[in-house]
Amino acid sequence: MEISVNSRKKPNLTNDQRQCIYQMLLQQSVDGGLKSETTKDVATLFFVSARTINCIWLDAKHQLQHGSVVDVSSKRANVIIQKRIQIDYTHVSQIPLRCRTTIRPLAKAINISKTTMHRRIKEGALRPHTNSIKSDLTDENKKARLVFCLSSVTRSLSNATPIFHDMFNVIHIDEKWFYLSKPSKRYYLVPNEDEPYRTCKSKKFITKVMFLAAVARPRYDSLGNEVFSGKIGIFPFTTLEPAKGSSKNRVAGTLETKPILSVTKEVTRSWLIDKVLSAIRSTWPRDHMGPIFIQQDNAKPHIDVNDAEFNREASKDGFDIRLCFQPPNSPDLNVLDLEFFWAIQSL
Repeated sequence: MEISVNSRKKPNLTNDQRQCIYQMLLQQSVDGGLKSETTKDVATLFFVSARTINCIWLDAKHQLQHGSVVDVSSKRANVIIQKRIQIDYTHVSQIPLRCRTTIRPLAKAINISKTTMHRRIKEGALRPHTNSIKSDLTDENKKARLVFCLSSVTRSLSNATPIFHDMFNVIHIDEKWFYLSKPSKRYYLVPNEDEPYRTCKSKKFITKVMFLAAVARPRYDSLGNEVFSGKIGIFPFTTLEPAKGSSKNRVAGTLETKPILSVTKEVTRSWLIDKVLSAIRSTWPRDHMGPIFIQQDNAKPHIDVNDAEFNREASKDGFDIRLCFQPPNSPDLNVLDLEFFWAIQSL
């Protein structure tokens, strides 16, 4: 099958081949000119384009016109190729971490360009790493974490192998600030749908509300059907206040929902008694009426485990609900800090 010259990859002619092409063209030239058939035949013979043949012939004619010795050697031999820079990466670890957070300072410290640094990263010479800051635990914190974890391990009467407690009677609570909106949000609109118009007094001071969330471990029956979702509730720290003055939107005295910006122990106690305990009584499975532990962190607004008013309300209706603290500086021991709030924030 005949292969078209234009479909082949253009080869790089050697200097001997270029000189041979010039001699063939010179022998078949007529009064210093070439026929189109001659150019095509030579191009087919060397598997190059007719344009390459014409360039060699014009280069030779230009040299003859200036009285120079004809030399149709390739000009590629005079192209200076940048040599590959060898970098000693053993010294990268000696560069301060503050200089290794972005590409530009690191490339400047190693004395290479930013483009070269990107190429070396793609080649695997350097490894990108995302680092998150960890809590600085003291020896007392580590001991408290160990004691807390060991308290969740039980030994079966029939088997000496220790197993973890099922934690079906543990409720995790925690607070989280949420902004009512974001300065920029992405929407997916159908054709001809109007773009949403959102307003705010100031983009820098968007209203935020603190929520108190309470969750427990979900439960399933023997067939895998969910009998308890574990969702106790999520309650905003808001209050109703009468409007001080009249406006075009409401008259004076109209009750408005306002966020509670300062959450104290009194506010926390009120929300635990009025919101959390009520939700537990209405959603908790009746097949388990043993002690129920509400685990909280060590924030200052949280009430003590021996709070008299809370304990009095927590023992009503046949329930035995108790407060407990998780170890200090241990947000990973609370499912809300570990996953739940992160999932809500991503939405």
